[in-house]
Amino acid sequence: MGTDIRIAWILARGSERREWWRFSLTLLGALLATGFALAAVTIAAVPGQVSIPHADGLLNQPGERAGVVLTLVLLLIPVLGFLGQCARIGAVHRHRRMAGMRLAGAPPAQVRRIAVVESGFACLAGSTGGFTAFAVLLAVVGYLPGPGAWAGFAAVVLGVPVAAGLVSVFALRNVLAAPLDHVRRTGPDSQRRAALAFALAAVLIATSALLLLFPGRRGAATFVLLILALVLLTGAGAIWSAKASAAFMGRRLSLRAERPAVLIAASRLAQEPWAAARSHAALLLATVVGVGFMGVRGVMLEGLRGPGHPPENMAFYTTGIALAGSAVLIALAISLCGLAVGAAESLATRRRGLAAQAAAGVPFRVLAAATLLETALPLAPALLLATIGGTVVHLAYGSLMGAGAVIVLPLLVPVAVYAACLLAAATSLPLLRRVAHPSELRFT
Repeated sequence: MGTDIRIAWILARGSERREWWRFSLTLLGALLATGFALAAVTIAAVPGQVSIPHADGLLNQPGERAGVVLTLVLLLIPVLGFLGQCARIGAVHRHRRMAGMRLAGAPPAQVRRIAVVESGFACLAGSTGGFTAFAVLLAVVGYLPGPGAWAGFAAVVLGVPVAAGLVSVFALRNVLAAPLDHVRRTGPDSQRRAALAFALAAVLIATSALLLLFPGRRGAATFVLLILALVLLTGAGAIWSAKASAAFMGRRLSLRAERPAVLIAASRLAQEPWAAARSHAALLLATVVGVGFMGVRGVMLEGLRGPGHPPENMAFYTTGIALAGSAVLIALAISLCGLAVGAAESLATRRRGLAAQAAAGVPFRVLAAATLLETALPLAPALLLATIGGTVVHLAYGSLMGAGAVIVLPLLVPVAVYAACLLAAATSLPLLRRVAHPSELRFT
């Protein structure tokens, strides 16, 4: 194990400039994951019923605290997706390096350990920095957690680098099976994963439907299960729609398009349709949740402020709604960062082809338009399906609560998400100007 750590340290220190971008982004992702996990541990360690002068009483009862903890844990999902995107930066060079170790006689297990330790260095720095900032925050607030919470803090600080290392190995798993193979963007089991997601969603919907048939089982838990099943079903459908639309548009536009930018983008989509679905997966799920949340929020506020007896502590409900909305916005922001990182990684991987196109006389504005079209074309139909799924969740909740009016505000969510995705993809254009230069052909 000591040899693996030394090799990983040498590889980390000898990395080039693009690798240090990966280390910085990985450190940021680990810091976010540590912050969310430490906050969840702190809230979960609060015993029984207490009086906390923050969040308008939302943290006083164990039931409400459990909901806050669940929200913080769910925020780890987009963060892990962001770490997976960071692991793919410079994937070509890492594949060659790891494949070289395989050909030199290193077994797959050793190469896997080296990859985990190499990513673990940046993640350990991020988790340590996150813990330091969190400890300072606790000191400023004047709260001293119990011994159980400190044990949870230690588990988080050590567990985040391990989880991030496993995500990194999963992102670079192909080289362990095929040394010196090219970087494949379409996994052979992508169809199986999509089918598994649809099957799981169908099972959850069937289970919740059966529970609704029994009057004694109709409760909040059954409705929550149904909502989760609908979100999973529409999210998986939106991801599959992104892949299917990318493949369909790529094939049709390759034959009929006349504009150079459209032709370049269509060729990319036709060759690697699953790349779009993978980059947009977290965004599509966030869109489903965002549309549904905006509708549920409107129905809840309408019910609280409607005729009848208003609640005594209105701030308790509005704070809870604001907390849930903040979680959705944070997940969306992290997903947009993942999209920007994925776009930059795609350009870095294709630097040789882009440099060849530039050397052949393709203007930069054409390559920039093609880069934006690779995001815009498959995202539009997928966002439409995600909007339909979120609207179904909103209408289901409204019908259950007896809401009279249909709220239109959630329909603005996919428009804002679409514009934000284009802006996130546009952040990779400065990198495109650097890699799409004929001089880059000397280094490929």
